[in-house]
Amino acid sequence: MADFDVEVTEGCRWVKIELDDDQVHTERGALYRMDGDIEMDMPLPSLRSAWVSLFSDESVLRPRYVGSGELYLDSTFGGYHIFDVRPDEQWILEHRCFWASEGKVKLGIHRERIWTSFWAGQGVFWYKTTLRGAGRAVLTVDGPIEEIELNDERIVIDGDFVVARTAGIRMRMKRPAKTFLDHLLSGQKLSCAYEGTGRLFLCAVPYWRQRLQKSRASAEDALADG
Repeated sequence: MADFDVEVTEGCRWVKIELDDDQVHTERGALYRMDGDIEMDMPLPSLRSAWVSLFSDESVLRPRYVGSGELYLDSTFGGYHIFDVRPDEQWILEHRCFWASEGKVKLGIHRERIWTSFWAGQGVFWYKTTLRGAGRAVLTVDGPIEEIELNDERIVIDGDFVVARTAGIRMRMKRPAKTFLDHLLSGQKLSCAYEGTGRLFLCAVPYWRQRLQKSRASAEDALADG
């Protein structure tokens, strides 16, 4: 079993992976350094995944590292969340949240319902990465993760704070107000409603360095557009 660990120095975090005759997949371009007897290859995606990539900017090319040694992935002012994928569940990840996983964890594609995609402003086709199998996986996130369990329940969240959910939880766009008039007067946008049974990862508060970096990038983009 591959060993995942998050290391921290000067506010930067990165993932260290120790392999002992194991294999892992990582996000494309995530490698910083590898030591030991490790080889990297690039498994070709299925025809379906290649077709999906024409309608999505979610990468379907994920490098595979096989052997024994140590991998170090790129650092960030944000964070990483390591968790176990259970044999009886499938995880649906939000855009660009996948960072790494053991070879036993299978990567796939999930498409949100058309009306959900449309009202979320994502067009007609909204594809996301899925994880299935048994093993460990790593998500790249802005800050600490809060895990919420739903048991045939609903939670409404105003913002893109959910980073992953199990397949037993459905997502749809919903007005937080009771009537359409209340919705107009409240000034609130459509919120994300999650319903069903399963686990959900929520990242509501970013690390402060990550917040500053994103605020600076947004200001620079605004100046460039203006």
